[in-house]
Amino acid sequence: MSKADAQLVDQAIQWMITLRFNVADDAATAAFERWLHTSAEHQRVWQRVVTMNDDFTQLPAQVGRHALRGARQRISRREGLKLLGLVAGAAGLTWLGRDYTPLPALMADYRTATGERRWVALNDGSRIQLNSASAIDASFNAERRLVQLRQGEIVVNTGTDNRPFWVQTRDGYLRALGTRFLVREEAQGTLLVVQQGTLAVFANSQAASARQVLTPGDPMVFNRSGIRPAVANGLDPWAWSDGVISAHNMRLDDFLTELGRYRNGVLRCSEAVAGLRVSGTYQLDDTDQVLGLVAQSLKLDVTYRSRYWVTVSPRV
Repeated sequence: MSKADAQLVDQAIQWMITLRFNVADDAATAAFERWLHTSAEHQRVWQRVVTMNDDFTQLPAQVGRHALRGARQRISRREGLKLLGLVAGAAGLTWLGRDYTPLPALMADYRTATGERRWVALNDGSRIQLNSASAIDASFNAERRLVQLRQGEIVVNTGTDNRPFWVQTRDGYLRALGTRFLVREEAQGTLLVVQQGTLAVFANSQAASARQVLTPGDPMVFNRSGIRPAVANGLDPWAWSDGVISAHNMRLDDFLTELGRYRNGVLRCSEAVAGLRVSGTYQLDDTDQVLGLVAQSLKLDVTYRSRYWVTVSPRV
């Protein structure tokens, strides 16, 4: 990372701290807009920092500030790891026996920008759909197929190749058998939903046997401490694959958090309306239209301090 790039990253992180954790006035908002539109390079760096900010949305404000302020060092460290490459050893879990280190989306084999969804056809016949701001690496050899989820959410169709198909996540490993399934990083663990076939879940690379074998059914969440049913919040986990967000009696703050995954910047909800309920199916290609429809239905105001800073509040 050059000195000029590092300075831009620092500036973008400071703006994210201001917008995400502080109360910025109109003058600060206008200053941010001027900075953002100074050049395409400013916008590119802002996109990277917005993606990083997803890691900190669940943290208390003070902790989040410190985490973001250390983020430039984290980018350099992770990108350095990518340059070291991956060394293949024996097949199976023994080969997978190294710590999982997530890499930034910028360095992944396949990635999507915020708001983008795309299908990737791999050379074994499998197909993977990446959700917004998601990233994967694919590493195949004669004995096994391995997809590493670096960030975000994917739908996997494993195809008919006879080699074992593995997915590596930050929480462990998955072995798929003739399967279509969904994998998503969440704050409390990795969300799994199986639509076809079976999915064996391994806690780590040293596990001799699967912790549990999942078949089509309700969403599950796993991490290093166990597997449990996912807490239902009214969101259809498969809907994004069809380009929509579908909610049933979903809390407004949860709905906006989900919608925020598909747009850049900060999407906030005031406490006064956070518990209102949202039901319906909305097209993801125009998140501003979704906000307008929800606001009309629930009689809310949507305030745009900028394209990248939006607040939903009670209608005055």
